[in-house]
Amino acid sequence: MTSIERTAYPRFKRLITAHELHLFFSPSRDELEWAADAADCDEHLLALLLILKSYRRMGCFPALEDVPEMVVDFVRRAVELPEGTLTVYRAERTAKHHRGLVRKQAGVTYDQVKARGIVEPSIRKEAAAKNRPADLINIALEKVVEAGLELPGFSTFDKMASKIRTEVNASICAGIHDRMSAAQPAELMRLLEERDSDGTTLFNRLKKPAKGPTWSHFKNLTKRLEWLDELGDTDVWMDGVAAGKITDLAGEADAADASELRDFAPVKRIALVAALTNKARMRVRDDLATMFCKRVATKIKKAKAELEESGSPSGRSSSP
Repeated sequence: MTSIERTAYPRFKRLITAHELHLFFSPSRDELEWAADAADCDEHLLALLLILKSYRRMGCFPALEDVPEMVVDFVRRAVELPEGTLTVYRAERTAKHHRGLVRKQAGVTYDQVKARGIVEPSIRKEAAAKNRPADLINIALEKVVEAGLELPGFSTFDKMASKIRTEVNASICAGIHDRMSAAQPAELMRLLEERDSDGTTLFNRLKKPAKGPTWSHFKNLTKRLEWLDELGDTDVWMDGVAAGKITDLAGEADAADASELRDFAPVKRIALVAALTNKARMRVRDDLATMFCKRVATKIKKAKAELEESGSPSGRSSSP
């Protein structure tokens, strides 16, 4: 489950300042009169005012037990209710009736079917490029608020984000697999089994960083690029996949070892290795360019030094 703190879903802050209490939770005269007409006892009056002010602040109904005590005390004192007044409803139908009154007062529509109809395509669209559930939830939150609808509970967003992300990722992995030739998946799986000269799997070779810009390292890096190119055209495999998604898949593969990857379903396993292979090709090309520039810069620096030395008075030969 995604932590609500990682998202923009409205919730009470752990520390609410006196200024915020007065700004967001002070009942106006009109609000007090409206609530007094609707409530039949002090407990219901306090509860109604609390859900009204909380709803106006957050766009959703909190459980009364989740309202911070400092907010309860502030509203209780603001309307001069007895100190021992509790925030309870004697019947659920009263609570439901009060939520309807608050929605009407706030001018917000309660339509969970419509809200879900906005959340689902919003998450699905963003999941094609983003992978963090919190990011997907935040986009959907924004769309529901823009539509003027009451927010579904956080668990609704969380479950939908998890389900849709899983579906989208499975579709992306299947697409990567389907864009390979018949022999290429087996070639990638061979990386998880065969050993390199240092005893590690060939898969581990995909993760190795470049070494210093020596000529021998440059030649070894060139050979690694040739080896990677022989595995297949990763640009074709990743065609249509968002760059961020490729990075996420490659990162997941990079964080695992060969034995862990063997536990994944075949299609996902192949897609993860393919993404890491794609990133490895990009990295080796960048490393080759960087190494070449460094070697050229070193040669130029050395040549300049030799030129300056040959042109200095001490370096000139005396005339016969």
